Amino acid sequence: MAKPGVSSKVGTAGDGPSESRRALVEAAIETLRIDGFARASARSISARAGCNQGLVFYYFGSVSNLLLAALDAVSADRLERYSAAVAATASPQELVEVAATIFREDLDAGYAKVLVEMIAGASSTPGLGPEVLARIAPWTAFAGRAIQGLVGESGLGSVVPAEEAAYGVVALYLGLEMLSHLDGDRANALALFERAKQLATLFGAFTGAIK
Repeated sequence: MAKPGVSSKVGTAGDGPSESRRALVEAAIETLRIDGFARASARSISARAGCNQGLVFYYFGSVSNLLLAALDAVSADRLERYSAAVAATASPQELVEVAATIFREDLDAGYAKVLVEMIAGASSTPGLGPEVLARIAPWTAFAGRAIQGLVGESGLGSVVPAEEAAYGVVALYLGLEMLSHLDGDRANALALFERAKQLATLFGAFTGAIK
């Protein structure tokens, strides 16, 4: 089981780029995806990385900090992917289509499970919850910017503030990922995306009419 110690300083003795450090982060991602948080130990992760177990503590200070670094790596990669995809959209319908496509990618590649496992682990590891929550904040900010770009000049931002809407979107998205992961059935989630696409069409027609 992953050990507590989120408050430990991360990599104080070995800060900076290192092949071993990168290998440990990649191994931690794979461990969360395949084995889950409960089996993420210094021994299992270092064995998967082909590294000495002591390097986990040399670079990260604790197993929990290594797992947070793994979550950071996945989050940064996905945020870059989302940002590029959203930047290429020009309508609410396209935005929903992009969200559905990336949702499938996240489930297929196991990215969703990394976050699901970290949220699950936060309930049993002191200090981990606030750290995981802090890593969700950039997603809320990203969703807020995307929503603000949609409502733009429509005046709807005063009815539903982008910040509140973004919180709801992120909560819904995370809930869909967790439920799809738990029951192994993504059909209901994808059906919701289809409904959202229909609503987006109506939204586009409505905002176009009031401009």
